[in-house]
Amino acid sequence: MYDRSKKDWVSAAVTAGLGAGVITSFAVNQGQHPAIALGITGFAIVVALIIDHYA
Repeated sequence: MYDRSKKDWVSAAVTAGLGAGVITSFAVNQGQHPAIALGITGFAIVVALIIDHYA
């Protein structure tokens, strides 16, 4: 069975980064500033790591 005592923070960060990166790359294509897009992606990664830590 799956052992929840071992947290995989790397896969959580990569998954959140890829998911947010797809959306923010579309937003940059529509005219959003790239720094804001990177901030959104970074925020998504931080939130994913916090949720992974406490879940």
